[in-house]
Amino acid sequence: PLARALGVSGSVSAGFIAVFIVVGTISRLFTQWIELNAKYAGFAIGIALLVMGVAMLGGWKPSFSAPRIGRGVGAGKDRTFITMFGFGVAYAVASIGCTIGFLTTAIFGSIGVHGFLSGVISIGLYGVGMALLVSALTVTLAFAKGGLLRALRGGLRYFDRIAAGFMVATGLYLSMYWYLAISQSTRQNEVLRRVGSTQSRAATFLQAQGALRLGVVFAIVVGGAAAFAFFSKRSAISAARDSDV
Repeated sequence: PLARALGVSGSVSAGFIAVFIVVGTISRLFTQWIELNAKYAGFAIGIALLVMGVAMLGGWKPSFSAPRIGRGVGAGKDRTFITMFGFGVAYAVASIGCTIGFLTTAIFGSIGVHGFLSGVISIGLYGVGMALLVSALTVTLAFAKGGLLRALRGGLRYFDRIAAGFMVATGLYLSMYWYLAISQSTRQNEVLRRVGSTQSRAATFLQAQGALRLGVVFAIVVGGAAAFAFFSKRSAISAARDSDV
């Protein structure tokens, strides 16, 4: 389970990092162009998410080859990597509209200040930070046993509708946000203001914790899941032996 979980999270992270490496490579010449036109891409992505979300609420399901994490890695290994790499690419493209301000100032800006190599390293480290989060969640779920796994299986029939609801909400938010940016409207949308305020508070809280403390928290979560899986397996083996006796 650990190897498969790391393979999936590594594939997603590789696709995510690849997109930002490419964007970062051309940013030295096109940073201003990217900043000026990202709002149009963000608006288009918002509309697309809204349409897909409504369609999914109506019963449509996107054709997507999900990896079989719970099975052997033999013949399906290549398909798993390609599928999850593509998901990472799609995730990165969808997130550019939300992260472009941070990327162009804090990361892409280092190319002009410290040189091209420094900028590429900064982009790589940005991707590594995302990879650590994805890996922590994936490994934790891979080792999930007992009640958590049963609860997840019991709720699978609701996940499509829940995901569609989140997609509609995300599409509405992005569409409103980037429409106001494109139209250069000075009108303040209450929904956008509240979401922005919540986002700022969350970012400030995470920054205040520091990388070390967050790393310790993730390590405890993953370690706890691994320990739980290990002792659950030992208990199951002991119970099987007792029943044989």
